[in-house]
Amino acid sequence: MLINWNAREFEVFLTVAETLSFRRTAEQVHLSQPAVSGMISRLEDSLGVRLFDRNTRNVQITAAGSVLMQQVLLLRSQSEEAVRAVRNVAELRTGSVVLAALPSLAATVVPRAFARFAALYPQVRLQVMDTLSGPAFDMVRSGQVEFALTAANPAYADLDYTPVASDRFVLLIPTSHPLARKKSPLGWADIAGLTHISMPLPSSVRQYADAALLQHRIRFAPQYEVEHLATINAMVSVGLGVAALPELAAVVAHQNGLVQRALVDPDLRRPIGLVTRRGRSLSPAGAAMVELLRLEMKGSAP
Repeated sequence: MLINWNAREFEVFLTVAETLSFRRTAEQVHLSQPAVSGMISRLEDSLGVRLFDRNTRNVQITAAGSVLMQQVLLLRSQSEEAVRAVRNVAELRTGSVVLAALPSLAATVVPRAFARFAALYPQVRLQVMDTLSGPAFDMVRSGQVEFALTAANPAYADLDYTPVASDRFVLLIPTSHPLARKKSPLGWADIAGLTHISMPLPSSVRQYADAALLQHRIRFAPQYEVEHLATINAMVSVGLGVAALPELAAVVAHQNGLVQRALVDPDLRRPIGLVTRRGRSLSPAGAAMVELLRLEMKGSAP
């Protein structure tokens, strides 16, 4: 049986149960005494049971009324707890943020954003999955992560891509290399004949390097293909070759014994964007994290 009660009726019922007086209840809830009596009568009629025994001298709650009072108090407590839980999420006193990011971002801007976020909202749990763009798209689609930071625009109807920042390409070279003495930017065509260390396809790093050299009708043919920035760093540092990398990726690899020079002609920039599920808004914690990531990437821009 569905009974259409409202919060006002519950308030009046509880006040009568507490005061055992229709007159005092009317004063407290700012209604006339007949209005209070009518409201209680409607509750009794809808339940088919008397809630209060009353006469001209006193009011007593019945056994059925006591049961209803306990249930209404429980319902009110649960409603208040529901409101607190929602406010805690909205005001970032609880919750979680799980995101995916390219390895170069997961090792640079993401930790800095996490540190700022944790200082502001210590109760919110944080997690990052460092992965390439393709797997990151799948994680967003499956709901494994709330959003992803990638360098590729997903060609999926169920995903949205919002540009956030970009980073230019640089050449990572050992200090012993003749080009290390040059301070000016280097042209892509000028470094095409060097021994290159790059990431394999379909990484965004490799795709952009291929595209830059194709503008000069040069096919990019790296001598070494490796997947991890730490490996690129090690190989460049011992003189096995040079590496064309986005600046944020070069920051991860850059250590003592290495220098970097800007690459131009073309002045290529790798876009970085936010990938989300279409039609799904970010959680309050997720939205706050995105803003901190924007600030960090803006501060990292050359």
